[in-house]
Amino acid sequence: MKVLLTKDVKSLGKKGEIKEVKDGYGRNFLIGKGFALHATNEVIKKYEAEQRRKAKEEASEVERLKEIEKKLSTLRLIIKRKLGANGSLFGAVTKEEISNELKKQHEIEIDKKSIEIENAIKMTGNFEISIKLGHGIHGKLNVEIVGE
Repeated sequence: MKVLLTKDVKSLGKKGEIKEVKDGYGRNFLIGKGFALHATNEVIKKYEAEQRRKAKEEASEVERLKEIEKKLSTLRLIIKRKLGANGSLFGAVTKEEISNELKKQHEIEIDKKSIEIENAIKMTGNFEISIKLGHGIHGKLNVEIVGE
């Protein structure tokens, strides 16, 4: 019996592979537990079409992320904060503030979890911040902290 694996199965194969297995193992365990489908021509064609659709969506997502990366590299984000008596900030500039200001000033929505700040920003000046966009794409954003 030929089966199309829908999940990785230890000692048998990875998701998407077509394997020849004994009838009882295929019907009772693999298909019964949802690890595989009976590999008919229709099932195989449907699976391949789904894989092509996913690859196409991923390619368009990568393209969109590359555009955001280019846009981020040219932007300058200005954050205004109150200063203390010695010229330093009250607290540090947070990832959430950077995310909110980026959305407010440039209409780019980035999750605060994907923003990476090496050292806490506790003074005015220019800083370069790394942003993980996904699919191995990292953007750089120039942030200027200005005192009020």
